[in-house]
Amino acid sequence: MDKVFIKGLSIQTTIGFFAWEKEIKQTLELDVVMAWDIRPAALNDELDKTLDYAELSVVIEEFANNNPVDLLETLAERLATFLMKEYQIPWLKLTIHKPNAVHNARSVGVEIERGSCN
Repeated sequence: MDKVFIKGLSIQTTIGFFAWEKEIKQTLELDVVMAWDIRPAALNDELDKTLDYAELSVVIEEFANNNPVDLLETLAERLATFLMKEYQIPWLKLTIHKPNAVHNARSVGVEIERGSCN
């Protein structure tokens, strides 16, 4: 199985359950690994036949900002569903980190896997 990935994507978005969190932008860091057959793109060096990670990086931040939620769990589930449907991704693993959310932890977050590698 081939994989395309983005690691350490830093985005600014509104997320959080508490009222004060709804008034500010917070940093999230995302890692996403996506199953993708890279052979069609590699055959003739064609960008339009692969997952364009530069485009995906922009789309992920836009999605988070256009779909504000309270919970990282909700963002993870909705973002995974959107990416898989929009880009016909058969499987992905998505990790969302919320740095400094807990004073004595570097980061907290969620990690999900969706789809099938077959």
